[in-house]
Amino acid sequence: MSDAFTITDEQQDYSQYDLEANPFPYSPVPAEDPDIYCGQPHVTEQISSTVSTMLSTGKSKHLVVTGKYGNGKSHTLKYTRSLLRDRDDVVVGYVAQPGDGFLDIYHEFIYDLGFNRVQEIAYEYLAVVTRDITDANPVSASAMETLIDEGDVLLSEIVPETIRRLSDVTKFADFARAIVHMVYEDTNLYAWQWLTAEGIRYEQRKEMEIHSALDDDTMGVRAFTALKNLLLDLDYTGVFVFVDEFESIARLSPKNEQATLNSIRHLMDQNSDGLCMLFGCAPEVWQDVMSEYHAFSERIGQEVALRPLTAENLTELVEDYLQRERTTTDSGRAVRPFTEESLELILQRSQGNIRQVLSVCSRMLDEAATEDQTEISTEFAQELF
Repeated sequence: MSDAFTITDEQQDYSQYDLEANPFPYSPVPAEDPDIYCGQPHVTEQISSTVSTMLSTGKSKHLVVTGKYGNGKSHTLKYTRSLLRDRDDVVVGYVAQPGDGFLDIYHEFIYDLGFNRVQEIAYEYLAVVTRDITDANPVSASAMETLIDEGDVLLSEIVPETIRRLSDVTKFADFARAIVHMVYEDTNLYAWQWLTAEGIRYEQRKEMEIHSALDDDTMGVRAFTALKNLLLDLDYTGVFVFVDEFESIARLSPKNEQATLNSIRHLMDQNSDGLCMLFGCAPEVWQDVMSEYHAFSERIGQEVALRPLTAENLTELVEDYLQRERTTTDSGRAVRPFTEESLELILQRSQGNIRQVLSVCSRMLDEAATEDQTEISTEFAQELF
């Protein structure tokens, strides 16, 4: 009996198209750090204005990006995040979807920052206190960590003052203690669990002298605000929060949906400086939010809508992707092996939906290479459709 199928790791050859590989994603979901963003100048202008206002003035500003499924909301948020991540003066966190309430948003945000980043922030604050009350001069988190590890600065000498200052800055003594315990080897995992709202036993909280549990939306708002105030005290410009798939709040019960929106509203009200929230949301859900929850929608005030790709957008998108794998700068037509006519058909069939465009282009390029087609003509594209 012959094998029903064959598995091989041999790569497809795209050299006849002057391509090293198929540049289009097989599963068209946004990369963590996208390096291509195409079209939608009205969207980039609005996002740039929102982000730049917070960076230049320090005043909080928020925005909702709406768009149909597959039109690029997640890609837009992740691309904006990738532009901000390299800045030293901001902290950026991404939330894939809002979950069952604000506490889930807070949890996902802290998790996106990660254990190492939160620990680094703790060392940064200890460094500030150390410079103020000792003769040591740690200029960075790593320098502070080295001083502690080598015994040049004793934690017992600086921790009481650090907790006192952090408690004043954050107005949340338990949060201050949890941040400080991020530098203790014996308790940093407990501190991390508390800070991420995962929940820890009473005995573990008692070991860190933490009296409260971070277990509801109100505490989540308080902890988020505490973190932002800590960062502003360290001279950061502020915090950027990207909340994707915001339309999933519509699946919550009316009571939980309102509670979630109220918590975000309270967060915005308590943070008039140093906070920028960008939401990705389906337009029909955002319309419902605006009509039913005025107190929340008025806090945001701005919305920008992603539109389906135009013919010009699509050509630019395909060209940008192909350019990533080009083996020569002289490939004739920039969209080769696609023809302008086949791209028109792709635009028509996909109705300008970016996710569908990328998926179709990936499949067509593979089929063309397999069948040794010199180009992807309208006829060839029609057959695949």
